[in-house]
Amino acid sequence: MPDEITIEVDGRAATADDLAYPVLVNYGHFSAMQVRGRRVRGLDLHLRRLAAATTELFDADLDPAHVRTLLRHALGARQDAAVRVAVFQRDRAPAPSVLVAVREPVDAPVSAQRLMSVPYQRPLPHIKHVGGFGQRYWTRQARGRGFDDALLTGPGGVIAESSIANVGFWDGTAVVWPDAPCLSGITMQLLESRLPVTRRARVLLADVPSYAAAFVANSTGVGPLAAIDDMELPVDADLMKMLGDAYDAVPWDEI
Repeated sequence: MPDEITIEVDGRAATADDLAYPVLVNYGHFSAMQVRGRRVRGLDLHLRRLAAATTELFDADLDPAHVRTLLRHALGARQDAAVRVAVFQRDRAPAPSVLVAVREPVDAPVSAQRLMSVPYQRPLPHIKHVGGFGQRYWTRQARGRGFDDALLTGPGGVIAESSIANVGFWDGTAVVWPDAPCLSGITMQLLESRLPVTRRARVLLADVPSYAAAFVANSTGVGPLAAIDDMELPVDADLMKMLGDAYDAVPWDEI
């Protein structure tokens, strides 16, 4: 059965006219979140992300209380869902519009992921922006070669992020996040504030074999990483329990 999607723009059911601009003009930003029991982990972080990007891309304010109202309306009676809140602005419109897409909830992958490194980094990586042609292209290339996703890298094999997630490495004592241009994901931020030891460091593809384990983290949760290219990585059960416990300890915020 196909995933049922509900889309509202500025608090009403989206029409073809509403969707024409974001379809034809791929400029804007968004935040993706999982809703359980009409609650969201790190809701304030999502709202701050949306407000900051709206200011940067549109030179406009975005009221967090208004976004919460739109979220509640779009959810309707649904308790659990995967939600995307996107912001765009039509030509000559006085203010940006907020699109809320609601679909069935998504859980973190159960199986360990395998990533294919690719020579690509997102433009303006600190913004979760739309228009991810490069990401989609390289993801298709990776999946066509038997991998789950693409690992985005810069010159010299500097690791940044996957196409849809942050990547973390375990050196035996601390979680190491790549110090490279990438999105500061909400799940990454929540983990950073709750893990006993984390640090940022330049991580190269050549460094991968020196790490004890690795993982991916995005709005669906945290999952183990089994390989990058032909470099196998052990799945560390103790690490995954530590990450899972830290993530599970994050409170769920009422929308």
